[in-house]
Amino acid sequence: MNRATRAREGGRVLRLDPEPPESVESAWAAYKATGDGAARDRLILHYSPLVKYVAGRVAAGLPANVDQADLSSYGIFGLIDAIDKYEPERGIKFETYAMSRIRGAILDELRSIDWVPRSVRSRAREIEKAYQNLENRLKRPPSDAEIAEEIGVSVDELNGIYGKLATVSIVALDELLSPAGGGDRTALVDTLEDARAVAPEAALEAEEMKDILARAINRLPEREKIVITLYYYEGLTLAQIGRVLGVTESRICQMHTKAVLALRGRIADETGG
Repeated sequence: MNRATRAREGGRVLRLDPEPPESVESAWAAYKATGDGAARDRLILHYSPLVKYVAGRVAAGLPANVDQADLSSYGIFGLIDAIDKYEPERGIKFETYAMSRIRGAILDELRSIDWVPRSVRSRAREIEKAYQNLENRLKRPPSDAEIAEEIGVSVDELNGIYGKLATVSIVALDELLSPAGGGDRTALVDTLEDARAVAPEAALEAEEMKDILARAINRLPEREKIVITLYYYEGLTLAQIGRVLGVTESRICQMHTKAVLALRGRIADETGG
């Protein structure tokens, strides 16, 4: 029997440190029972490949000057937090829970650093509003030329803006699922679900938001819909999506950013946000 522990996300199998399952189980038992520091260290070491994997996924949507090693260091805090707060008796797979915590820790740190200039964030809001207004007027997704005309730039300048806004997109998508009535936010890529831990009204709001998001994605142009599906549901990187669609990675980055801004505008329109 294979002694390597595996974790699965987006159809891929991640190989963790080859430690016997009974050794991992004993480390969990020791840490949860007594808070043993050595057992905690063994768990951190065993699950550390999850941090590298999640950091790689996050880095794929960020500028090249963002060091993946820095993202991994932020993610380690998320892994430690996941180990501290994980409750084995609830029957939730730890790897799924940990990936959510790791991703959240990385995004929280990126928000606190906030390398994106205010002018770029202002442009993002301007494009979201333009997309929302044009779609309401035209009753269809607007073209790049129409968006460019609406905000008073050329199509080439608009594509350049999309490139700059790529640094905003991953955080923006993480914020898409804020219920209109308030409550805990749910990231698009977070698939962790535990009905026992969610109040009925919060569960209803989450379901309504999922429906709104699904409708918004279905209204995207076909190629942008493919980009969103391959990136967030199939786990492909932007470079891999570019090879699938036969375009450059930078063009996929632009399409991804445009799709995220369109989704934000549509959700704001439907929720009144």
